Amino acid sequence: MDWLFFGEISLAGLAMGGLYALIALGFVIIYKATRVINFAIGEIMMFAAYLFLAFAGGMELSAWIALPLAVIGGSLLGGVIEKTMIRPMLGESPISVVMVTIGIASILVGLVEFIWTANPQLLPSFLPREPVFIGPLYLAPKIAYGFLIGAALLIIYLLYFRFSRGGVALRATASDQAAAYSMGINVRRVFNMAWVFGSLAASLAGVLVAATGGLSPQFGIIGLSVLVVVIVGGLDSILGALIAGVFIGWLETVAGAYLGGEYRMPATFLVLAVILVIRPYGLFGTHEIERV
Repeated sequence: MDWLFFGEISLAGLAMGGLYALIALGFVIIYKATRVINFAIGEIMMFAAYLFLAFAGGMELSAWIALPLAVIGGSLLGGVIEKTMIRPMLGESPISVVMVTIGIASILVGLVEFIWTANPQLLPSFLPREPVFIGPLYLAPKIAYGFLIGAALLIIYLLYFRFSRGGVALRATASDQAAAYSMGINVRRVFNMAWVFGSLAASLAGVLVAATGGLSPQFGIIGLSVLVVVIVGGLDSILGALIAGVFIGWLETVAGAYLGGEYRMPATFLVLAVILVIRPYGLFGTHEIERV
């Protein structure tokens, strides 16, 4: 029945949107704290997925050991990038920093192709294979369990940012860097922490997404979809990232199912164009007014 097909497609899209929201959360964490638009977020998650492939496939470690190792590796990569390439750019124009992140993305793609070649790869299977049914609706187990793992990390992040000292420092820095510095907060350390946490979220999402659809050096193109998510939701809004991520994931899946795979990206960019006309700062973004 048509309604059953639509329900299953919608369910799969919402679950995939949850992973988009996790990647967007990493993007927003970095932007809120440092005001850096990180165009390398897709390539960081790609690199983490290749690390998982190396640990679980090449070294034949247990997938549940390889997963945290890969995620930690991706988060450390983010911290190293911030300390060695982004921090020296403090005080430079925003476009200069953006160009650095684009260059980092190209370097990571080249490094992956050099080490693992440009051929598509399949990750070792590690998610449960039991069919998942929600009422009469079937959901592919890889998507379902990937969503649950991503949702668990989202909840941990939200609790951390709300109740921990590190989370308070990050929120204070995001609100006003000068005021945070005057209160004794180590702003540079917070910057690095934001890159580590943002890259960690993207790395976990990268492994989970690659586990459902395969891996290649072009995997980082998912970053374009995530860029749409954060612009639609608002560059500095965690709530916007979560809501827009789920919606864009649903829209892409439904458009691909009913119109064809070639319409997935045009559909999301159409939504982006409409939002930019109506609310240029995003649905939940901060509308900043500067005196000139």
